[in-house]
Amino acid sequence: MWFEKNNTIFVSMPGVPHEMKGMMENQVLPALQERFQLSPFIHKTLLTAGIGESFLADILIDFEKNLPAEIKLAYLPNYGMVRLRLTADGMKITMQEIEERFEQLKQLVAEYMVVDQDITLQETISAMLMQQKKTLSLAESCTGGYISHLITAIPGSSQFYMGGVVSYSNELKINLLGVSPETIIQQGAVSLATVEQMAEGIRKKTGTDFSLATSGIMGPGGATGEKPVGFVCVAVSSKEGTKSTTFSFRFDRQRNIELTAAHALNFLRKTMG
Repeated sequence: MWFEKNNTIFVSMPGVPHEMKGMMENQVLPALQERFQLSPFIHKTLLTAGIGESFLADILIDFEKNLPAEIKLAYLPNYGMVRLRLTADGMKITMQEIEERFEQLKQLVAEYMVVDQDITLQETISAMLMQQKKTLSLAESCTGGYISHLITAIPGSSQFYMGGVVSYSNELKINLLGVSPETIIQQGAVSLATVEQMAEGIRKKTGTDFSLATSGIMGPGGATGEKPVGFVCVAVSSKEGTKSTTFSFRFDRQRNIELTAAHALNFLRKTMG
């Protein structure tokens, strides 16, 4: 519904997200563009990982303080990553000026920057793999195929993603991926040694350049004194060798899975160089 009163336009749309989005894109915005001369807005976005929003704010306190009033800096956190977005009124700020400010921002957060575009971590990794003409395989336990879902949602992922295994049980880890039974008995399914063997096993079976493996305790049960809920092991294997690391989260099962996927993909990105 669309009506005008006292030189104000009111638009009422359905609450169903996909219906509202369709009406906004196909009807409301075109009508507003015909009716008004709208100022263009310029956005420049980069993605960071491995640092929290408050720590970024400390690094950028002087940068933000010295921004012109027409340029705003937004912090957009999501699952262990923070997008930094500069927004400017295109009628008041030139493209050159916001580009210069964006370069300053990139230099200040260079240690934590993933990519200087408004794209996701999985899109960044996909672009790296396609550019390098490298292939990837996955051996997932605690993430249950979620990382594979993120990768295969990207158009063209068949060019680099060969496939993966959700080896949830110890039997599959042993029989399908070649994990040593002694490793699981002595160090546990959630251990660096296990994920390293998982990553090596899936890489050798698929013949890929890189492989990524995950194992962890997502909760609410399964914790031990040494391995609480949210404890995760991740490994990346390539012909140059295998690297592994651990993470600790403290949330519910779904969020722990999503955080594990994000941190595992970022570990893959850093390992790939």
